Amino acid sequence: ISEEEGDRFISRSYFTSDAALSVRQNVTMTGGVFDVTTSLSRIQNMDTEAVNYASYPVSIGFTQSLNGYNRFRWEARIQPLKFEQAKLEYLQSLETLSIQATNHFFNVATAEINMTIARTNYANADTLYRIGSGRFEIGTVTQDELLDLELGLLNARLAVSRAEIDLKQAHASLNSFLVLGDDVRINCIVPTEIPKLSIDVEKALTMAIENNPQILGYQRQLLEAEQNVARTRSESGLNANIRANLGLNRTADDLALAYQSPFLEQQQIRVGVSIPIVDWGQRRGRIQMARSNQDVAEATVKQSVLDFEQDAIISFLDFNLQEDQVAIAAKADTIAQMGYRVTMQRFMIDKVDVIRLNSARNSLDAARRNYISALRRYWVSYYGIRQITLYDFLSDRPLMENLDELLQR
Repeated sequence: ISEEEGDRFISRSYFTSDAALSVRQNVTMTGGVFDVTTSLSRIQNMDTEAVNYASYPVSIGFTQSLNGYNRFRWEARIQPLKFEQAKLEYLQSLETLSIQATNHFFNVATAEINMTIARTNYANADTLYRIGSGRFEIGTVTQDELLDLELGLLNARLAVSRAEIDLKQAHASLNSFLVLGDDVRINCIVPTEIPKLSIDVEKALTMAIENNPQILGYQRQLLEAEQNVARTRSESGLNANIRANLGLNRTADDLALAYQSPFLEQQQIRVGVSIPIVDWGQRRGRIQMARSNQDVAEATVKQSVLDFEQDAIISFLDFNLQEDQVAIAAKADTIAQMGYRVTMQRFMIDKVDVIRLNSARNSLDAARRNYISALRRYWVSYYGIRQITLYDFLSDRPLMENLDELLQR
């Protein structure tokens, strides 16, 4: 405090509190931001207990950058692509689950078939060893043939033990995948028929280009590279922005009075400009780097699209072969069963030796496993085609329709 005698200092204590609420709206067309704010301040002199209120019932402002870069317009182009890509990736994840479920199913089915084969082989090996022992006594079977039968019996017993462990592991993996308890046992029924389906390669490729999230990802990469060039050019040159504000305010020593007849006194306009004088070539270097990155992105995307199309076509052609592969494997399985029965009957009447019988049994086991493997490849390939194209070729409809129906619930 200044007085005639001189300045003197007095301690003062104040309690200040503020509250404000602001709403902003981006302007996509220009890249500016509108904001509407209301606020209230309270100042209390702790020494005199005097209270003063400052209210701003409404304040409208607008901020606009003048450097030519519109962030909101770019986001309006990129964000919808991200959303569509996320939806397509969700559909792909469902098909991934289908492939995983298929593999778990056929793991159990294969383990069960291996168990059946092992037990059958063990029973047959035991029978053959008994028959061979009897024939060895009468001299119609040599000792080396009898030893071969005994070795086959031991190997068959070992195969049963190994098959039991594999079956338990397959069941445990399937139950874990389905989030089921260990006490639940699932019996897998192997499908004997497959749908008559031939993929039109051109149609499937069109569906893949339209629906696959990788394609949208490539489009987004190009947009982001173009956005980076525009942002770099705007940040490297003349930067200017303008801020305009218009609002009402009022001060009073009572809260109610602070909102009565506010005055239009809050008017403000502010312009900021920054101009680079000497940047030693940094501006040009940054722009060239951004353009170089854009060129690299375009070349990478172009090559990636070509690779995607080539891999997709190979997958479609491979699937069209699977039906014949399953039919051939099924026919080979039937022939192997018939051949083994004939060979077994001829062995029983001592028309073929043990080596021929073992060969027929090995052919039977291999044919059965090949048939199951062919079925697995068919269904994995089928869901792989759905994953690439996101299209259900059996019902002839895009998988996106299923997601749209789910989102509308």
